[in-house]
Amino acid sequence: MKSNTELGKTLEVSGLWHAPGAVLVAISTFLSANAQVLRTPEPTAQAARSLALTDLNGLIVTGGKAETVEYQGRQAVRLTTQSKEDVFAFLKGIQIQDGTIEADVAMKVTTPPGVRMPGFIGIAFRARTDASHYELFYLRPGNSHSEDQAMRNHSVQYVAAPGFDWYKLRREWPWIYESYADVQPEKWTKVKIEVHGRTAKLYVNGSENPSLTVNGLKGEDLQGSVALWGYSGEEAYFSDLKVISAKAEAVINDGEASGTWEVKFASDYGSYEGSMNLHRDGSAVQGTWSGAFGQDQQISGTWHNGYVELTFNGTWPSEKPAPVTATLAGWIDGDTAKGRMKVEGRADGQWAALGKK
Repeated sequence: MKSNTELGKTLEVSGLWHAPGAVLVAISTFLSANAQVLRTPEPTAQAARSLALTDLNGLIVTGGKAETVEYQGRQAVRLTTQSKEDVFAFLKGIQIQDGTIEADVAMKVTTPPGVRMPGFIGIAFRARTDASHYELFYLRPGNSHSEDQAMRNHSVQYVAAPGFDWYKLRREWPWIYESYADVQPEKWTKVKIEVHGRTAKLYVNGSENPSLTVNGLKGEDLQGSVALWGYSGEEAYFSDLKVISAKAEAVINDGEASGTWEVKFASDYGSYEGSMNLHRDGSAVQGTWSGAFGQDQQISGTWHNGYVELTFNGTWPSEKPAPVTATLAGWIDGDTAKGRMKVEGRADGQWAALGKK
């Protein structure tokens, strides 16, 4: 029997199913040479699109069920799924490259007592409507008030598909793509996402400061749809959605890695400089590093659509030199490049480079 809070029709879709964030796609997927390369269109700005989400007419649902309901005094769309798959509700006719997305969200855990379930609810952007590619900010409200500080720091999360699920990002770049925010289950939370070029910011509950900033978005598509997102073992509620497109930054994928790059590494331990001489053969990158951490150190790594992940061994410069491994990840945009860099166990920060092709 349906609850008397249900106001409208029910829409069920079972044709498309997609793996949950924790098991998105193997890390190596993003290396595929057949992935789509999207180039930035002429920058445009569109009028704001507002959706009260009181009906299902503007949604395309995959992986689960959408219903119109009343929840805690307001009309909303509820997403659920009976499997362990993600459920998406894509907004018809809305494409975004740069701009702002705002919505009120709430989630209710339906998992049986005794089973750990922090809850998951989010909004995807620059997404393909088959859910094969997207960027996603989501909340874990149950973690926000944990007695374990590590869990509290997992309150909000960024991921991208394919290839950059929470597990890969957390293990390779701890604390960079998730953080703390004051959110709670079964309460409405106002979220705002700002997207500009390769940067996105998540704001919670009207704060002037972002709870999470992502520099160097991992998704390979520069524009796409917007989608509501939910997970199994819960009810995800959405209300009062607004999408405002902005003039797009002139970003182009497929940047070339080959050449000489002068690198500056601004870390939490200090500033370091070096030079990379790189050569790309398909998705494979080889080369050398000279500067801080050693001379003519062999570099190996990967390239995909202008995104690189590079590693080299070197020596930590100190009174007691020690062997270290350095890793760089980021985007090449013409004759500039930037992203995250770490020297394992020693330093973490951002790198920027100028190229000499």
